[in-house]
Amino acid sequence: MKFRTEVDIKESQKKIDVEDKIFSIGSCFASEMSDLFMQGQLQTVNNPFGTIFNPFSINNSIKRLHDAAFYHEDELITFNNEFISLDHHTSFDTRYIHQTLAKINAKIEEANSFLQNTNWVIITYGSSFIYEFVPKQKLVANCHKIPQKFFKKRLLSFQEITESIYNTILNLKDICVDDVQILFTVSPVRHTKDGMIENQLSKSKLITAIHEMIDGLDYCHYLPIYEILMDDLRDYRFYKEDMIHPSHQAVNYIFEKFGNAYFSEETKEFIKENFKIHQALEHKTDDDKDPKYIEFREKLNQRIEIQRQKVKHKIFPDD
Repeated sequence: MKFRTEVDIKESQKKIDVEDKIFSIGSCFASEMSDLFMQGQLQTVNNPFGTIFNPFSINNSIKRLHDAAFYHEDELITFNNEFISLDHHTSFDTRYIHQTLAKINAKIEEANSFLQNTNWVIITYGSSFIYEFVPKQKLVANCHKIPQKFFKKRLLSFQEITESIYNTILNLKDICVDDVQILFTVSPVRHTKDGMIENQLSKSKLITAIHEMIDGLDYCHYLPIYEILMDDLRDYRFYKEDMIHPSHQAVNYIFEKFGNAYFSEETKEFIKENFKIHQALEHKTDDDKDPKYIEFREKLNQRIEIQRQKVKHKIFPDD
């Protein structure tokens, strides 16, 4: 007997190899997946603008990265004695305008360079809702805890979403390697503050738009991450205490399903060993001169060196 409805990710004919570069952008779930890529010692860049949820802002970010278009003073605003970009996450905010611009533009330079050699792009949309900053009549990626009275909230139209997806694909195809693969997914994190009915409407618009825009494009794929958590892991034990975000166990389950569909056999073994090494590196001691601990570290360093011989890029950088 079957006691759950399992959702599988369709196996990809093209596989992620150990030297491939993976760029990810979007919601906080994109960051969780990217963290696992990093633990597996794959080459990855994630969210150079910080966490972004809606397709319009993600497309704006991709366009800026494609053009290597740096930000300037007149594009920032001030709030609570900090200089802020409404296109970015709050982690870019500082008390000095040159510091905010330096952080923003360094990420643009890094991501532009990375994208030019990127093999895989993972885009995770979180919401169809967007906010307009009324004083500048500007659609924003983040409200930075500025009072609500300065914003208007609305759903993106279906045309706005599809145009954003279309332009994102065009810019990625232009800047990335010729055979870049673009993977679209919808975050399983429910935006309960929007309302449960509104959240379902928001997610539905995203899913429908993605399927319509990538139909017939063999280099674009849909990953059913939202469906896996909603229909496969349909139990609150797979959520964190807030009952909104997927648990560590759920994220690992989804990552394993993704890997089975998209990783080459070599990549699977490479990541599996690197996960074990990463876990071993977390082991701490009160006595680093203990002979047993020294032997443990020597054997661990040997394993790391074996892994380093398998790739050209740097892995497990020295402290």
